[in-house]
Amino acid sequence: MKKILTLICASIIFFLNACSHEENIKNDYMFEEYKKGDKIVLKNINGGTKTLIRTDKGFVVKGEENKVLMIDFFGTFCTPCKEEALNLSNLWRNNSDKLIIIGLTHFEDVSDDVVKKFANDYGAYYFLSNSSQNDRIIAQILKDINYQSMEQLPFKVVIKNGIYQNLSDYWNNNTPVNFYLGKIPTQLIQDDLNRIYKEK
Repeated sequence: MKKILTLICASIIFFLNACSHEENIKNDYMFEEYKKGDKIVLKNINGGTKTLIRTDKGFVVKGEENKVLMIDFFGTFCTPCKEEALNLSNLWRNNSDKLIIIGLTHFEDVSDDVVKKFANDYGAYYFLSNSSQNDRIIAQILKDINYQSMEQLPFKVVIKNGIYQNLSDYWNNNTPVNFYLGKIPTQLIQDDLNRIYKEK
């Protein structure tokens, strides 16, 4: 009985810390894959651009190839995304010499004004893209890491030197995975980043 109650509690906590969406039932692998060297210019909803460059099996940011890249799939409708936005901004500020965070809107078709309101209301001051290319980039990332489960938001990957990094699975005793699913404690992310910075 205790095991059943523990499982139910864990399921409820997980559900409350991640947003899912009906559209994720579609096959995300049906898209035109990026080729090595392809460049994708993303516009920040608050001004400025960053250019993603496709590597063998990942991405780097042009001119900032030496930085670790975190890509966050989020939705302006997503409660855990709202709750963690300010924490992500602080994480980026505290690591800005070594880290880039790019947020990609997902599971929604909204105007830049809606994304700007999300940023202002919830303190999301890192780079936010509302590009029509977001879904293709996300599909490529999910294929790269062979992620075939139901997508939930927020969802993050961390890439160093064009290679997806091992991250701690908060929901499974911190076993290594190559993504964060749901709202994750900022200290866990910082601990992972500190390890990644040191690795060659």
